[in-house]
Amino acid sequence: MKEIVCKLLVIGAGPGGYICAIRAGQLGVDTVIVEAVKAGGTCLNIGCIPSKALIHAAEEFEKVSHMAAAKSPLGISVEAPKLDLAKTIAWKDGIVGRLNSGVLGLLRKAKVKIVHGRATFRDGKTVEVETETGTQVIRAETVVIATGSEPVELPSLPFGGPVISSTEALSLKTVPQKLVVVGGGYIGLELGIAFAKMGSAVTVVEATPQLLPQYDAELVKPVVKRLGELGVRIVTGAKASGHSGETLLIETAEGEERLDADKILVTVGRKPRTEGWGLDELDLDRTGKFLRVDERCRTSMRGVHAIGDITGEPMLAHRAMAQGEMVAEIVAGKKRTWDKRCIPAVCFTDPEIVTAGFSPDEARAQGFEIRVGQFPFNANGRAMTTLSEDGFVRVVARADTNLVLGIQAVGAGVSELSSTFALAIEMGARLEDVAATIHAHPTRSEGFQEAALKALGHALHI
Repeated sequence: MKEIVCKLLVIGAGPGGYICAIRAGQLGVDTVIVEAVKAGGTCLNIGCIPSKALIHAAEEFEKVSHMAAAKSPLGISVEAPKLDLAKTIAWKDGIVGRLNSGVLGLLRKAKVKIVHGRATFRDGKTVEVETETGTQVIRAETVVIATGSEPVELPSLPFGGPVISSTEALSLKTVPQKLVVVGGGYIGLELGIAFAKMGSAVTVVEATPQLLPQYDAELVKPVVKRLGELGVRIVTGAKASGHSGETLLIETAEGEERLDADKILVTVGRKPRTEGWGLDELDLDRTGKFLRVDERCRTSMRGVHAIGDITGEPMLAHRAMAQGEMVAEIVAGKKRTWDKRCIPAVCFTDPEIVTAGFSPDEARAQGFEIRVGQFPFNANGRAMTTLSEDGFVRVVARADTNLVLGIQAVGAGVSELSSTFALAIEMGARLEDVAATIHAHPTRSEGFQEAALKALGHALHI
């Protein structure tokens, strides 16, 4: 039985894990990373990256379909397009493969030892890894648990047959004629909208009264409007109770309803991946199902850190990356602590939603007196020229000091404004700072400046 001794052992090569290992390697820390499947984790292989590739392909197909139906006001007409989903999936897989190879290359460049296999804890400093060549024992001074998360399975709708998770949805070879999405959160709507654009008859079933319940109704309204334009049926306040073949049974306020579906996509959330690693043998405090960590991502066991989805919400790749970088620097002897003012979040629906910091209701709940400025994209020249006028930018600030507390936007391409929003909050910008910053014209970013001006009481273009 082979044995490796190192200073830092990272379990899981997802966004948090591989960033942690790369940064530690750069700082001269003797580092080993263990991954059971592929480097890049859920985000790169079966989540963020492949879903955005599919979303882009669907957007392009819908644009051409509109032109073929002579619905384009731009004066462009084309022949009716055809979609070869298998070819689209192959293109998506090619992107994933390139990025996967890139991560492995970066790990090697940082002189990180990569061990392929599944790790099981013996104790807080030792793991066994089942590799293709046999069992390998790894002992480390510090261990970082970065095992990620996985889709939640409903007892009434176990995965298999027509019931699929987002993983299977991203590998379909043909577009389902009828698709029912169970769960109207961001994953369900991102994929549901994509398949609707590719030709599926989509129904979304959500248990709460509102789609995207984590967002306020004003942000969700443009998305609901777009769903209607795409012919997506929305059933809220409904619960999926089971299925019979390709028929989904749901319970609504009016009684039971049967929905025909070639595929039933279940997207009701994700849970931390804690089983099968021997974590139950360790004395790790938990917050619900998640591992509890402090401001340095330390668990309740000395020398054991945890990062990413396994530590709780928000389950975002960029949060895991920031945690991983921080922990690597702590292990290397640097003084670091988690002091982020905000973590931007993006919902890649059509239109997109971006949030950073507090919403108006959240700010009020914290006891702040606030002022809010909102600027609609139908008054933005760039939005007009790209046929995408739905949505707005909203700025939330303290009424007494004008300190920016939160920024939200809904609209086409607003995901690219997320870093601008986060930077303003991280740097403690006030409304005057945003309003006085010259924004390039014509761009969507002008909406941010105009929203700040509106909050100050002197908007120029509305």
